[in-house]
Amino acid sequence: MNFSLLAKMLSRIAFLIGGTMVFSLPWTLPALGAAAEFERAGFIGLAGSIVVAAAVGGLLWYLGREANGSLYRKEAMAVVGLSWVLATVLGALPYLISGTKLGPERPMQVWDALFESQSGFSTTGATVITDLEDPDLVPRSILFWRSSTHFLGGLGIIVLFVAILGQGSAGKALMRSEMPGPSKEGSQARMQHTAWYFASIYLGLTAVLTLLLRVEGLDWFDSLCHSFGTMATGGFSTYNDSVGAFATLPYISETQAVLIEVTIIVFMVLAGTNFTLLYFVLVLQPGKLFADLEWRVFALVIVGGTLVILGFGRFHQDFGSWGEGVRHGLFQVVSVMTTTGYGTTADFNSWNSVGRGLLFLLMFVGGCAGSTGGGLKVIRHILFLKIMGLELERAYHPSVVRPLRISGQPVEDPELRRNILVYFGLVLVIFVFSWMALVAMEPDDTWRETMLADGEVAAEAAERSIEHKLIDSASGIAATLNNIGPGLGVVGAKQNYALFSPAAKLLFTFLMMLGRLEIFVILVLLLPGFWRAH
Repeated sequence: MNFSLLAKMLSRIAFLIGGTMVFSLPWTLPALGAAAEFERAGFIGLAGSIVVAAAVGGLLWYLGREANGSLYRKEAMAVVGLSWVLATVLGALPYLISGTKLGPERPMQVWDALFESQSGFSTTGATVITDLEDPDLVPRSILFWRSSTHFLGGLGIIVLFVAILGQGSAGKALMRSEMPGPSKEGSQARMQHTAWYFASIYLGLTAVLTLLLRVEGLDWFDSLCHSFGTMATGGFSTYNDSVGAFATLPYISETQAVLIEVTIIVFMVLAGTNFTLLYFVLVLQPGKLFADLEWRVFALVIVGGTLVILGFGRFHQDFGSWGEGVRHGLFQVVSVMTTTGYGTTADFNSWNSVGRGLLFLLMFVGGCAGSTGGGLKVIRHILFLKIMGLELERAYHPSVVRPLRISGQPVEDPELRRNILVYFGLVLVIFVFSWMALVAMEPDDTWRETMLADGEVAAEAAERSIEHKLIDSASGIAATLNNIGPGLGVVGAKQNYALFSPAAKLLFTFLMMLGRLEIFVILVLLLPGFWRAH
């Protein structure tokens, strides 16, 4: 392992993280309208974090100043994995230094800040902050930094790293290690150009969405924060009720609130689409979008899921019209499937078993490969079903050998079949063991106290909520491993992760990182042999 080269590259990540904190500093000023008065705590938190990030970057640069040699696959994986660890630690500093609180008289601890930081960078959107709208708990500038971590994590710190700084031949190794999902069309192109294309599309769509939300009635602060959360498929909001809060704002009309929800639906779908296909649409070749099997299945699952909720869930009856039901059902299906995690006034935690069960299953689907969406990815499900079909055929025709095909074309990669099966197996093993670990370590009081914290739940109901510990724990593991954010029960759309124990929060933090980097890049860091010399 070339540790000098690792230090050199990680120094640039530290400088990148510290540099992006600068853009949150102006929001400490009341002139921009987000803060009622100068936010001294927020300013100190951000400025202090910038200094620390610069110092860490300087130290790493000094250690790697004489680095030489090539960046091989092992070093590339180490750079990616350690970059996310480093980003999580540095990203947690603004919360700690500013004195951000979970709730009244509940200052953030180290594990809380790491949870919130990793939730942002991994675009999970889970939170431990109980009241986002109270500037005494969380300064507006820190809230902007919180959303900025989504922006950085959207396409990946390493993709932005390659696009901005360029790494020559190393860029290909870095991109392959960090970009989520199986390889797609155009993976053999020069990596820096590919990174620029992806980053340009990402920045362009974020800018367009910000302008649309501003025109539709939101101020610049909310427009930017929700654009970051939407295009990164992250889900961090500036309101306790997420997107549903827009319907209650005095300066937003009912029509504007509906329009904002529809706009966010469209951009969540775009964010969950392979960015290579979006590039083809931009160069006036939309046929490649509709010809892509993965995108067609992606769209079909969204439409089918919405219809299931409307039909079997009888969801439309809660809103008095099919139009309302379609809008809220479609929003939540898209939000969960793309792993965004935004919520509306329709609290899906109160839906019937069909609706909640479907959303739980969609947590394991995810967006398209090459998108900012998390989860297993649609293409993996397609390949898995095709592999299962071939294996079933071999059970009664063992002499027949058929190639794995996608859209009629044989898949060239001979290792893909094994990789898909191993990946599904790893996800299942990690999910089961994490689920049982959470059930074992988390006290029953977490369920009782979470329900009582609502202030509207009777003590008897709080006691009965313990009966849902198994299901709630499973949904919490699924929501963090697949980078969704909200789950069911005590981690539902109108709840948070604040009352979980420190051990549980650290487990969730680890799962969020695993899910964002698709398991292998993080797990190899735990193997002693990985760090030995070539």
